Amino acid sequence: MEGVIDSPDAEKRRPRRPGTITAVFLVALPLLLVVFLFRDIAADALLWPELKQQSPRSNASSPGSGKHDRLLGGLLSPDFDDEPAACRSRHESSRRWKPSPFPVSPYLVRKLRQYEANHRRCGPGTARYREAAAQLESGRNADEHGGCRYVVWLPIQGLGNRMLSLVSTFLYALLTGRVVLVHQPPGMEALFCEPFPGTSWLLPPDFPYKDGSRFWSGCKENYVTMLENNLVRYEDDVSGGNASTPLPAAYVYLHLENMKLRLQNHTFCDEDHRVLDRFNWILLRSDSYFAVALFLVPRYRDELNRMFPSKGSVFHHLGRYLFHPGNRPWGIIQRFFDGYLAGADDRLGVQVRIVPYQAVPFEVMFEQILRCTREHDLLPQVTDEPAAPAGVPTNGTAKVKKAVLVVSLKPEYYDKLHGMYYGNATATGEVVTVHQPSHDEDQHTEARAHNERALAEMYLLSYCDRVVTTGWSTFGYVAHALAGLRPWVLIPLDWSKMRADVACVRPESVEPCLHSPPSLVCRRQQDLDPVAHVPFLRHCEDVGAGLKLFD
Repeated sequence: MEGVIDSPDAEKRRPRRPGTITAVFLVALPLLLVVFLFRDIAADALLWPELKQQSPRSNASSPGSGKHDRLLGGLLSPDFDDEPAACRSRHESSRRWKPSPFPVSPYLVRKLRQYEANHRRCGPGTARYREAAAQLESGRNADEHGGCRYVVWLPIQGLGNRMLSLVSTFLYALLTGRVVLVHQPPGMEALFCEPFPGTSWLLPPDFPYKDGSRFWSGCKENYVTMLENNLVRYEDDVSGGNASTPLPAAYVYLHLENMKLRLQNHTFCDEDHRVLDRFNWILLRSDSYFAVALFLVPRYRDELNRMFPSKGSVFHHLGRYLFHPGNRPWGIIQRFFDGYLAGADDRLGVQVRIVPYQAVPFEVMFEQILRCTREHDLLPQVTDEPAAPAGVPTNGTAKVKKAVLVVSLKPEYYDKLHGMYYGNATATGEVVTVHQPSHDEDQHTEARAHNERALAEMYLLSYCDRVVTTGWSTFGYVAHALAGLRPWVLIPLDWSKMRADVACVRPESVEPCLHSPPSLVCRRQQDLDPVAHVPFLRHCEDVGAGLKLFD
């Protein structure tokens, strides 16, 4: 009856007509098709930003893995997962590196986690640190503060030298069970993120001995000076480092400066490290990659072999572990990379370092760069034809885009290289673009903004597919070692000819060079060339007397 509402039971008993079901299905079918057809498109739209970030061109994962290895094979602690905004580079930089050519030793991973736990136990702000600092100020070397021992790093020279020496100091801390504390001058503030979870590596501002001007190679606190003045003696070391006489001071200073002298005698001999182990506090200043010299000390050899089965991976792994650009320099890196380098099929970095006291004329150096890049097919020849627009194909095929990153304090190298490829077509049909992030003219290590740009350019070089670097340059060493790339090194000039006979060579190792190797005049030893006696050492291609680790 019209107007009467059926009860629920009546609805259940009423049979459904097939025509109604068919009509409903036909009406719903187009909507269902739309949902199914566009479901994947909608999902792709939501996932596309993430997929772009994980593309093979911009991640550090193995090919086809679909995601980058943010923890770098276990080097980085997962304990930083809860603070991505505090240090963006720690979470993002691995997307741009190529896969590491060096597997990470599980033993090295275990040593790093142990170190982090010890740093949290003994680092600044802890009761153990306060007790150890109080004993230092009182002039005592007693071991009454929970077994905490320290090595304090004091900076010297430019950013490249500082990063090399800081990695070396950290390796020394790993080998000796010490906590590394870093004196950060104003020019380095916020340059790097904290590398250890839950603690700080920065030297507290009230530390009494951070004024580097009071320490030099001949100061009374220097270990060699103490040894020469008979204030410490090898004979005082008895079975495992127990001393028969008290130490003359609560700390010892190690001076390992490369530019003014060879690394000092009595610094890399076994007996000296037994004496140094008696000091709870070591203050260290160096501008050198003295990590190489630690491999000459027999007492450290087994540990080093376990941490680094591949000797060519030392700076590559420890540099990636320690150094994470702060958010300001990381912003420079991201903006420049995404704006100028990300879209290239091939990226070539060219780093030019001209030292003021031995300045190579511009035309001489530029000719050497061109010889190097052309002899090794790093850059194509240019023709007399004008360059075609970037989007126009050549011979019916898409053009290869090559981006050249020029890193130099001077603008002339960029200007000339850019002019060549901007106005002329290439013999191969490649489109070559040339970019330079900055050109400060002179080095200003004391200026924070200058150091931020320098750090950004090191990392941009490390994101290139191939790199050309200048011999002797610690800046170049850092960049290619972080990348794990064997560079083409521009050989120093033969000044008698005003020309390098060989434009560039490619080293067998990605490791930095120790410019001034230590003397091996130890007790019961002669001053021998380590290369003749240590199978994993070679002389450097750019520094004849230098030493580098090699596989």
